Amino acid sequence: MAFDVKDKVVLVTGANRGIGKVTLEEALQRGATKVYAAVRKLDSANSLVAEHGDRVVPVRVDLDDPSSIAAAATTAADVDVVINNAGVMKTASAMSDDAIDALQFEMNANVYGLMRVAQAFGPVLKANGGGAFAQLNSVASVKTFPDFATYCASKAASYAITQGLRSSLGDQGTLVVSVHPGPIQTDMGSAAGFGDIAASPELVATAIFDAIANDRFHVWTDPMAQQVGAAYQSFAENVVEADMQESLG
Repeated sequence: MAFDVKDKVVLVTGANRGIGKVTLEEALQRGATKVYAAVRKLDSANSLVAEHGDRVVPVRVDLDDPSSIAAAATTAADVDVVINNAGVMKTASAMSDDAIDALQFEMNANVYGLMRVAQAFGPVLKANGGGAFAQLNSVASVKTFPDFATYCASKAASYAITQGLRSSLGDQGTLVVSVHPGPIQTDMGSAAGFGDIAASPELVATAIFDAIANDRFHVWTDPMAQQVGAAYQSFAENVVEADMQESLG
């Protein structure tokens, strides 16, 4: 189900900055005819429209607001590729006083938000021939870092949902991609204190569309992520990506 974004329509959540912004730009560079910039505040995409003209169409998407996602799916009824990039992070260990509040906040955006986007846009992708759906997960989905334990838990859950979507959406001809960056130079990465170890967001954008073009489920986007991915590869191929229905039946 490899898929070429040239002459296709793409939607990117959280498109106004960081990974989302460079992903939108990468889609345009690869020949997408139009990219929906899915953002919480429409005016935050003004600079993108000013730069790229009518190839960028702002649409309101707030992962906390299911009605905004449903409305966006109606507006973007011609979309072929959905990149669910938007997410949140709190700095909270499992023992932090605010750990449960932090986890609830992260789960709502990173997991329930993903599910809302998939449920809203899955039928749209099916109607348009299948297309592709990419979810921004993280190396934190397979390795917990103590100071970000709640974030890691939410990303582990979003990774689990993404695995389920690989089968559910795959049945309708939709390619699903699970993207696992390490520390990246974004506002979120800066707030987390990643500093000099953070990689360029352009690496993530390139890796997303390379994976879509080459029918790869797991994407390890940068040097740190690739180290994790190399260690995880056997499990990924032989368990996560394997058809285990017979052995479980």
